[in-house]
Amino acid sequence: MSGLTTTEAIDAVIAAGRRAAALGLVPATAGNFSVRTGESIAITRTGRDKGQLGPEDVAVISLAAPVGNDLSAETALHLTRYRADPAVGAVFHVHSPMAAVLGRRYEPEGQLILQGWELQKGFAGVTDHLTAVRVPVLRNDQDMTILAATVERELQREHDGITAPAYLVAGHGVNVWGRTPKDAQRHLEALEALLALHKHWTEFRS
Repeated sequence: MSGLTTTEAIDAVIAAGRRAAALGLVPATAGNFSVRTGESIAITRTGRDKGQLGPEDVAVISLAAPVGNDLSAETALHLTRYRADPAVGAVFHVHSPMAAVLGRRYEPEGQLILQGWELQKGFAGVTDHLTAVRVPVLRNDQDMTILAATVERELQREHDGITAPAYLVAGHGVNVWGRTPKDAQRHLEALEALLALHKHWTEFRS
């Protein structure tokens, strides 16, 4: 569980949003970012330009009884991750083109397997490039409560190998998480690079 103060959590959300915007991962007002602070989370308000975030663009809501009329419907995807795993300290969601496209490509398989890339070691728990790392791929749904429940069922399903701290939503984007905001940022940037490597490699081999 994060030991960040509320102010630190808000600052971390702002920093994450601005960095994602600089990397081109949150076009228009897409994406949302959250960081745990005790039994609450700091999370971006809906419809905000992530490259221009300030403290007024971040809400602080209780994990037990979240309230707020300017929260994104995607807040449900954050809340279910925190509730399912007390070790999660940050959840980042971006609408990167690479994640959206590969999500559509691998939706029928329900997963994308990464293997043979040194950068896989950027994920917590992965210690070598030979490990097969599974990235779940979910069908998009406009009902975020239903999608969040589907995600958690998929993450808890037994399978071989290691599951990345992330999942793709077909035609939508990617959610990643970590024990700290720095972990979540590392997971996000590592995954973006790995998706690009995977796409280029499969195209090269075809």
